[in-house]
Amino acid sequence: MSKSDAMPLWHGTTILTVRKGGKVVIAGDGQVSLGQTVIKHNAKKVRPLGRGQVIAGFAGATADAFTLFERLEAKLEQYPDQLTRACVDLAKDWRTDRYLRRLEAMMLVADKSVSLVLTGTGDVLEPPAGVMGIGSGGNYALSAAKALIDMDLTAEEIARKSMAIAADICVYTNDQVVVESLDSE
Repeated sequence: MSKSDAMPLWHGTTILTVRKGGKVVIAGDGQVSLGQTVIKHNAKKVRPLGRGQVIAGFAGATADAFTLFERLEAKLEQYPDQLTRACVDLAKDWRTDRYLRRLEAMMLVADKSVSLVLTGTGDVLEPPAGVMGIGSGGNYALSAAKALIDMDLTAEEIARKSMAIAADICVYTNDQVVVESLDSE
């Protein structure tokens, strides 16, 4: 029996960022699943960082995500008001540090001027058009947000509608959405 056969996997989430009309939002659902069972329906996977000047959301293993939140917070203290530099430095550590390499998570982060996706493979990517989704329902939410971006809706309205669509499609996504927002440039 392989390790993956012995223990069910913690499954997915949906995290979405939308930048529009002087606002940037990150929205995340609250579902935590183990195998085919919903363990928790109101987890908070989106939070402010860096003295409230950065917002972040994670998809992946919870303990791994908290480790990454703590590491990013430390990088933001080291490089105040330099989100991209802090994220690049974190991504370098994530890729090269033996302990961090084993972390299974992705993050969306944003400040007033930039939105970024961070991965364990060392990627720090700026999403096109300020819209990006990660997690099991990320592509559903991303597709919905791209369809809604040109409508007369705010960034938060787009995020909430897109998350509702993802929750209707993805079994690992629910409608218990947490949204954090910042004013953008």
